[in-house]
Amino acid sequence: MNEEIIKQIALENSIKESQISKTLSLLEEGNTIPFIARYRKEMTEGLNEDQIRKIKEVYDYQNNLLQRKEDVIRLIDEKGMLSDDLKNQILSAEKLVEVEDLYRPFKEKKKTKATEPIKFGLEPLAKIILSFPDKLYTDKFINENVKTEEDAIQGAKYIIAEYISDNAYYRKWIRNNIFNHGTMVSKIKKDAEDKNKTYEIYYDFSESIRTIKSHRVLAINRAEKENVLKVSLEYDEDYIFENILKKIVKDHKNKCADYVADALQDSLKRLIYPSVEREIRSELTDRSDEDAIKNFSKNLESLLLTPPIKEKIVLGFDPGFTNGCKLAVVDKTGKYLYSTVINPFNGKRSEEISKKTLLEIIKKYNVDIVAIGNGTASRESEKLISDLIKDNNLKIKFVIVSEAGASIYSVEQVAIDEFPNLSPNERSAVSIARRLQDSLSELVKIPPEGIGVGLYQHDVKQKELKESLDFVTEKVVNEVGVNINTASPSILKYVSGISKRNIDKIIEYRDSNGKINSREELKNKKILTGKTYEQAIGFLRIIDGTNPLDKTSIHPESYEITTKLLTKLNLSIDNLGSEELIAKLDNIDVTKYSKELGVDSYTLEDIIANLKQPNRDPREEIDAPILKSDVLSIDDLTIGMKLQGTVRNVVDFGAFVDIGLHNDGLVHISEISDKYIKHPSDVLHVGDIIDVYVKDINKEKGKVSLTMKH
Repeated sequence: MNEEIIKQIALENSIKESQISKTLSLLEEGNTIPFIARYRKEMTEGLNEDQIRKIKEVYDYQNNLLQRKEDVIRLIDEKGMLSDDLKNQILSAEKLVEVEDLYRPFKEKKKTKATEPIKFGLEPLAKIILSFPDKLYTDKFINENVKTEEDAIQGAKYIIAEYISDNAYYRKWIRNNIFNHGTMVSKIKKDAEDKNKTYEIYYDFSESIRTIKSHRVLAINRAEKENVLKVSLEYDEDYIFENILKKIVKDHKNKCADYVADALQDSLKRLIYPSVEREIRSELTDRSDEDAIKNFSKNLESLLLTPPIKEKIVLGFDPGFTNGCKLAVVDKTGKYLYSTVINPFNGKRSEEISKKTLLEIIKKYNVDIVAIGNGTASRESEKLISDLIKDNNLKIKFVIVSEAGASIYSVEQVAIDEFPNLSPNERSAVSIARRLQDSLSELVKIPPEGIGVGLYQHDVKQKELKESLDFVTEKVVNEVGVNINTASPSILKYVSGISKRNIDKIIEYRDSNGKINSREELKNKKILTGKTYEQAIGFLRIIDGTNPLDKTSIHPESYEITTKLLTKLNLSIDNLGSEELIAKLDNIDVTKYSKELGVDSYTLEDIIANLKQPNRDPREEIDAPILKSDVLSIDDLTIGMKLQGTVRNVVDFGAFVDIGLHNDGLVHISEISDKYIKHPSDVLHVGDIIDVYVKDINKEKGKVSLTMKH
C-alpha cells in the first residue's frame, strides 16, 4: 500500500489513516464491501458502505495516476531529457491532464505544420527568434527546401507556435482562466427540429462555465448530439493573448516580438483553444455524469427501500390505450393466479364490459388493492377504478406504482422462465402487482439502469452507471437480508460474496431437499464453503429454522458471544424479541459487557439490536405508499390548497410529486425549504410521502407548481 496516497485520502475525506489502511487490507484479503461495513466495524471504526467504496475508488484512481506518472518519467528519461525539476513537477501533479501537459513536448507527434520546418533545419532559427537578438540573420537557413527569408521565418513561427502549445504552464493557466471566467453558450441551429420544444430554454442560452449546473450540461450535450443546438465556449481571447505575450516577450520594440506575437496567435487559435475547449467540455461532462449517476443511485436506493405491503391480494393493472389494459392477480405471497386484457378506452360499450370484468375479478379473487402502473393511460385507469369503487361500494383501495423497467423485465429470461405461457404484457402486470407487495424482490429482476429514476440515464457513461447502480442494489439487498428458502436467483446474485455457481447449488438443494433449516446446514452440505460462507451467511436468513439466531443478521462467528450474553442475563435464544429481553437490553452497560465478553462495542451493539428486533426490516421505518379510493382533477385545485403526495423522482432542480393528476407536480429546489439546500436529495427521497401546497396552476399545459413552504 502507498502511504502517501493513504495520507492524501485521509486529508481530503476527514478519515483517519488507520481506518483507510485497515479498509484497504480487508479489501485485499477478498472481503466484500457489505461484509466489511457490517461485520468488521471494529477494524474500520464504523465506516459505511459508501465510505468504503469511496476509499477504494480514490485509492485505485491515485494508484493509476501514480502509475502514469512513473511511466511518463521513464519515457522522458529514456530520451535523456529528464531533469530533477521536471520530475518533481510530474510527481506533484494532481490530475491526469496535468501529467499529460508535462509529457506533451516529449511525445512522438503526428505530422504537424512544424514537422517539415524542423526537418528542414529551422529549429535553431526558432530558438534564435525566442532569444530576441538585435539583428536576425536568416541567410544560412535558406536552402533548396527553404527558398526565401519569408519561408524561413514562417517555418520558425510554426515551430514557436508548437513550443507555446507544448508549454504545460501556459496550457494550465489558459485552461483555468477559461474555466473560471468563460461562458458556455448555446444557440438554436437554423434547420433544427425540436417539435416539442424540449430544449427551448437553451435556444439562446449562456451561463458561467464554472457554475453551470450538471443537468444543464447534459441537456445541452444531448441537444447538440440531436443537431438542435450549436454550442461554444466564449472567453476573453484578447486578455489571454496579452497575458501570455507578456510572459514570453520582454522587449516589444524588438523586431522578433512581432514574429512571436504571430506565432502565439496561431498557437492559441489552431492548437491550444480547440484542445483546451475539448478538455473543458469533457471535464464538465465527466462532472455532470458523476452528479447524474450519484443522483440516480440515491433515487434507486430509495425506490428499492419502498416498504412492502404484506398479506394483501393485489390486482396488477398495466394501463394502455392502443393495446388495452393488462390485468394480473397475485395472492398474498405473490403467486400468480389469473391474467387478462380489457379495453376500457374504446368507447362506452367497451368501458361497461371492462368494468364488469374488473368487478368479477375483484370479487372472485377477493382483491384488496389495485396497483396501477404510472405510464400511458395511468390517470384514466385511476379514474376507472375510482368510479368502480364508488359505483359498487367496494372496500378496496388503489395505488399508483412506478412501472419503470416493467417492459424490460417482461422479455427478460427470468420472466420467460417463470411465466412461459403469459404474454410480455401480462408479465408486466404481474410485475406491477408484486412491486407493491415487495418492491425490492421484484425490482432486482430488472437491470438497475433500466429503472428510470433520474435524468439522462442513457447519456451518461454506461459502465460507471451500471457499476454504481449494481453497488446500490447490492447494498440494499444486504441491508434488508434475504430469506434463503424463498429468494429468487435474481436477488441471491446481489448477496455478499455469492457467485452464480453458489446460486445454482442453493436452488438445486432446495429443489431436492425442500426447506433449508439452518445456516450450519449450508456449510455442512458444502452449499457454501470457506470464504463465501463467511462473506454471505450473515445476510442470509432462515425463518422458523432450528436456530432462532439464524433469522437475525448476527453473524455465526458471534453466536458464542451472543449465547454468553443471554446467559449473563438469565435468558436464552428462545427469548428473542420478548419484552423481558428488551427491558434488560435497554438498560445494559455496553462498555462493561464488552470487557466481560471480550468483544468490541460495535459488534455488541449490533447483537443487542438484533436480539431486540430479530426480524427487523429497515424498510418498515419508511412511509408506506398512499392508498386511495378517489381521484383528483386539475379543476379541483386552488392556489394554496394543501395536498399529500408521493415523491416520484428527485433531480438537480427539484422533485416531481404524484398528487393524483395526469402529470406529476414539480416542487422547485427553491420551494423545498426556507433554508439553503445544496441539492433536493438533501431533503427529499423517492417514495417520501410529503405535504405540499399548490403554488401555480397551468391548465393549458396540465402543469402544477408546488411548494413545501407554508
